[in-house]
Amino acid sequence: MTTIGIIGGTGLYDLPGLTAQETRTVTTPFGEPSAPLHCGVLHGTRLVFLARHGVQHTLLPQEINYRANIFALKAAGVTQVVSVCAVGSLREEYAPGDVVIADQFFDRTHKARQDTFFGEGMVAHVAFGEPVCATLSHALHAAAGAAGARTHFGGTYVNMEGPAFSTRAESEYYRRCVNGSVIGMTCLTEAKLAREAELCFAVLAQVTDYDCWRTGHAAVTTDEILAVLRRAGDLAARIIVELVAQLSADAACACHHALRGAVLTTLAAVPPQTHARLAPLLACL
Repeated sequence: MTTIGIIGGTGLYDLPGLTAQETRTVTTPFGEPSAPLHCGVLHGTRLVFLARHGVQHTLLPQEINYRANIFALKAAGVTQVVSVCAVGSLREEYAPGDVVIADQFFDRTHKARQDTFFGEGMVAHVAFGEPVCATLSHALHAAAGAAGARTHFGGTYVNMEGPAFSTRAESEYYRRCVNGSVIGMTCLTEAKLAREAELCFAVLAQVTDYDCWRTGHAAVTTDEILAVLRRAGDLAARIIVELVAQLSADAACACHHALRGAVLTTLAAVPPQTHARLAPLLACL
């Protein structure tokens, strides 16, 4: 049975036709994930939902235990991950309410985030030139279109540090110098870890605002973003239902072999505690 992981808000759990629902409280060698895993089956596909910021949205982007989140999904049998996220638009043509299937990232985080499973006696460098799964991204794009979303395929997701929003100067820099398409605070870290965990990964970015570059408009507020997200919740749910129809079975994908040739340390030289901690990631090596 195909198992798809959905990272997003708790509102995504309420899908029509979702059966065999259960909630699992889990722990990982990297600590506890943001929230319990909410599992169910939709038309023969197993879905595992994870609330990125916690059930009550209590975690800042910097406080999220990204390693525990991705590890928990991997341990739950997930093979494909869809990251549903709110973003600001850096392009006139990407309007609030639109969906963007981003396929590149530009990192503006402060490097305090734990964005690799490796270290402590084991070195690996995964390829990340194409940071999302093309197959899953195209399926997600088709699903968004079928669900009635105004959808844009491709574009660069600028991953800022937050939690404050951009200054106008920063926003203009991302537009003009980086050629950014949308801006958010979370997805790049998830993408890096998903690649190390050999999971297919795609971004469903829901545009909430025009960031602050657009002159003649007041700076975005949290209330305005939440209002757009409430309207977008039903759309995201419809897209997930359509995606299940697009992905009736796991397809062969290079994402599932990302560690082949990436690990530089011989397994015999890896400290036993590190090997034990990473066992679910090393099964195919």
